[in-house]
Amino acid sequence: MNKIQNLTLWVTEFTDEMFQWAYHKTSSEELARDLVQDTFLAATEKYENFQGKSTPKTWLFAILNNKIIDHYRKKVKQPTVRGDDLFAEVFDENGSWQSQYTPKDWHQEDEHLLDNDDFKKILQICMDALPENWHICIKLKYIVNKSGEEICQELDIAPTNYWQIIHRAKLQLRQCIDKKWKAHL
Repeated sequence: MNKIQNLTLWVTEFTDEMFQWAYHKTSSEELARDLVQDTFLAATEKYENFQGKSTPKTWLFAILNNKIIDHYRKKVKQPTVRGDDLFAEVFDENGSWQSQYTPKDWHQEDEHLLDNDDFKKILQICMDALPENWHICIKLKYIVNKSGEEICQELDIAPTNYWQIIHRAKLQLRQCIDKKWKAHL
């Protein structure tokens, strides 16, 4: 088979599975479609480099995974609102909670909240409200279960920056969930 025939076959065979993988990694249908399209464009450009040492599927998924990582690297490096500005009203000058923002105690029955569909919707709303680089770090750490070292390497950020992002994201999530979940009850 020639290049065009192979690529056409691969598009037919692997597009759906690649889209599902990209969507799983990004939670965005539009972005997943773009990443799959970019993968096939790259495969077209680099077709001559494919030596058949792996299966076409393995080769395409390696390209797709690199596209996903590149997407997250770009997002993390984009400037965002400084976290200090976001939390200036939450803490006093000594770093203690302002009384109206002190986190509420979560009850014993809150242990299995991730089994509650309403709570999962609120969690997703709060995750979506995070700055994108914070959302990415939280998702990689707690959903994909990557280590801090792996995340720093993939996103090309310093460990201190990573831990600061995680800390601030958790604070914002806690505040958002406290407000929305308790209002829901």
